[in-house]
Amino acid sequence: MPVLFSCATYNSKLSRYYSSVQQADYAKADEQLSANRFLQADRNRLLLYMEKGKLYHLRGSYDSSNLYFNLADNFIENKRKTTGDRIVGNLLNPMMETYLGEDYERFLIHYYKALNYLYKGAVDDAVVEARRITLSTNAQQQKFSPTSTRYTEDAFALMVQGLLYETSGDVNNAFISYRNAANLFLDARGPYYGVACPEQLKNDLLRTADQLGFADQLDVYQKKWNKAYTKTEASEGGELVVFFERGMAPAKTEQNFVLTNSGNGSDFFFTSQYGTFNVPFDYNYANRSRNDFSLNRFRTIRVAVPSYVQQPYEVARASVTVNGKRQGGELIEDLNTLAPAVLKERIVQEVSKALVRQVVKKLTEAGASATAKEVSKNNSKEKDESKKKANAEMAALTTGLLVNIFNTATEKADTRNWQSLPAYIQYVRVPLQKGENNVQLQIGRQTKTVIVNGNGNLQLLNWIVMR
Repeated sequence: MPVLFSCATYNSKLSRYYSSVQQADYAKADEQLSANRFLQADRNRLLLYMEKGKLYHLRGSYDSSNLYFNLADNFIENKRKTTGDRIVGNLLNPMMETYLGEDYERFLIHYYKALNYLYKGAVDDAVVEARRITLSTNAQQQKFSPTSTRYTEDAFALMVQGLLYETSGDVNNAFISYRNAANLFLDARGPYYGVACPEQLKNDLLRTADQLGFADQLDVYQKKWNKAYTKTEASEGGELVVFFERGMAPAKTEQNFVLTNSGNGSDFFFTSQYGTFNVPFDYNYANRSRNDFSLNRFRTIRVAVPSYVQQPYEVARASVTVNGKRQGGELIEDLNTLAPAVLKERIVQEVSKALVRQVVKKLTEAGASATAKEVSKNNSKEKDESKKKANAEMAALTTGLLVNIFNTATEKADTRNWQSLPAYIQYVRVPLQKGENNVQLQIGRQTKTVIVNGNGNLQLLNWIVMR
């Protein structure tokens, strides 16, 4: 029963918690999170830390929020999937392995930690998170070759990094971050994981290039964007950047594929919405050799792999009105597009692991049947050889059926992910007057008013709308 229970989707296990979060009942959500036994398992602890961190951020308990985000950071750095993880993943399903987070989730930990530090007035600590974005980017890039087209950098994280450097007056590093982000959009020759290059990013890059006296860089990017830079006077009260976080990230569900043996004894193929793919069998992952068995024994195999269900949120118009001047927000991160796209990039890898798992299960089933048959023969007191043989065949059939039922019941995809993240994020940068500023926020039909003191510096603010 514990094994079968573990096979339910992650979203169903935490549905009541996510419902409470959407209703802004954070106290109840906290109780539900702490009482959830699934998250107490060490293999799921990262999810607990990330959800706790986000929940305390929503509650305005920024020290507690960063306590959990630091635990999440440490968990990712210190934990690695062990041989035991791999064995359990092969014999049962990947939900039993240690969860180490999606790549984009790690970048967003830095985003929330930095905001928490800024809200506490700890600018230097926020800048540390800016530097850690570089470390996370380097770690992500090292996973793939330099020519890879996989997700190796996050434009949103780089833009946030530039803003964080600006809060400390580090214009040079801010320029580098903005340039790195801009180059991602330019290299993509269009939207980068669902996001078009924001005009604000272009303005920030050109402005910081001008501030540093980088005339050549200013000229290069003006030409690339066919955009003339107009220098403006800095506002006496500084500036405010508002992040609008809307909805909840797409939830993982399960998708089943039927793989067909290509006949060459080494790979299978399948067709999905992503196209037709050949899937080589990874003997190393299976801890087997080519001599152990022939793949031609397996003509078709059903495998379960994760897929995303996008949340039904339209990108509602976001705006900020300060001192009678209204400015619209721009899309800066779209997890409804990013998450499925990153999964699509590794779909062959996911199917390959599922293929290994199913082959190992089928070999286990065959082995169990053969063992049951021999045990029945050896322990039988039946004199009649035909009956003895029939009993052995029945024992083999029954054992094989039981193992098959167990294997089928436990064949599930890994449906875990950090679902309280927003479906998308917009942002806008507005000037402030010195002293008190009445700032009116709007996204769709929802509004909020905050008072911001213009102190001559750059300030960051996020507004989370879960519905």
